[in-house]
Amino acid sequence: MSYKAELKNIPIKSLDRNPENPRIFFRQEELEQLLVSIKKIGLQVPISVYRDDDNKFIIIDGERRWRTFLKLNYPSIPAIIQEKPSELENLLLMFNIHGLREQWDIFTIANKIERVIDLIRTKKGSEPLEREISAETGMTSGVIRRCKLIIALPMRFKNLIKEELQKPKKDQLYSEDFFLEMEQSLRSVTKRFPQILSEDNIDKVRDILIEKYIRKDIKSVTDFRKLTKIATAIDGEAYSPELIEKELNTIFTDNSVGIIEVYNETVQSHYEDRLISNNINLFFAKLDALSAEQIQDPLLKDALLKIRNRINDLLQ
Repeated sequence: MSYKAELKNIPIKSLDRNPENPRIFFRQEELEQLLVSIKKIGLQVPISVYRDDDNKFIIIDGERRWRTFLKLNYPSIPAIIQEKPSELENLLLMFNIHGLREQWDIFTIANKIERVIDLIRTKKGSEPLEREISAETGMTSGVIRRCKLIIALPMRFKNLIKEELQKPKKDQLYSEDFFLEMEQSLRSVTKRFPQILSEDNIDKVRDILIEKYIRKDIKSVTDFRKLTKIATAIDGEAYSPELIEKELNTIFTDNSVGIIEVYNETVQSHYEDRLISNNINLFFAKLDALSAEQIQDPLLKDALLKIRNRINDLLQ
């Protein structure tokens, strides 16, 4: 027989938060907005709960609403009582209910996804594929990979992220995006120059990059994408590994040199030339696809003649 959910008014004191809810940050401004709404029009959507073995009601969906009722000193709250889920089902409910409704911080997801992976591994008896984790949690593969970058960080950097995430967005000095961009670029460097970044010195490099960001030597989190471009410039053999290693070491030294300065002075022209070359190849592909009828169009014909004349001028 299937379980039949029921709607009841449950005493606030009989409720408890779900220990599997990955969300650990409840920003004050969000709670204040919800409080004003509930005071004005009441609760429009009941919370969802299950009854645990101690006859306590555990929240599946609606922790912010419950916290708001607590603050307002309301004695009870409308709740839909559902069947108690298994440990894995409980975690997956948290991801699929909350994660798809609102944009969670990556740190919030990473905080629990390791456990989800462990439980899925136990259930299927083998290592879950990325697409299987994605299907179970509702998270994209990209989000899962970003979580793994956060999981791999040393604890002191995780604590820095946690401290920042508790502040309003406008007051955050460096966000989790800073660490995600930094880690992705450092992985590119490590793959090509393992002699530069080792387990012994990578934390020191992280500290230097954080200080440069605070001092505005590194002006934006997206500067780290240029760091990746510097490291990967050796892939096409346009630059010697010795030159790129020297420039990377300059960035990783405690000085006032930023990523953009090194990028502009070394590999910028290479990537600009490659962009021009790619665009030219695309242009030729478009030309090859033109029909004889299209070429007779006056506007197109005039444009092609201008291009021909301009090329002739450049090649003289």
